[in-house]
Amino acid sequence: MRFAEFDTDAGPLIEAYESDRVQIGGRQYTRGVLVGCELLLADWGPSDPTALTAEHLAPLLELVPAQAPQVVLLGTGNRQHFPDPAIYGALLDRGIGVEVMDTGAACRTYNIIAGEGRRVVAALLID
Repeated sequence: MRFAEFDTDAGPLIEAYESDRVQIGGRQYTRGVLVGCELLLADWGPSDPTALTAEHLAPLLELVPAQAPQVVLLGTGNRQHFPDPAIYGALLDRGIGVEVMDTGAACRTYNIIAGEGRRVVAALLID
């Protein structure tokens, strides 16, 4: 699915998503990726959402408060899969919201929230 072009200073936007890849800044990613206004981390996370651990989300906890996201959109692949809340509990403890959805929905939602100028990170798992 190709997304409409959206001009913003909020950071990289997700240009396209297919079940086996995501395109950001003209580059194709076929493995998981963390993307936000101050962050682009390729080859992130497990290939299976049931293997997600708190350690996978640790890079988000290392961001300084001014760069920390207001919300993390966790895209769990082609299907929505809710991980154990203990996995993302440290984010919630810091006042960072977490929304779990399939990766396509996370890509669309990320672009909307980033376009509003809010601090958002999409943690995208690719099947």
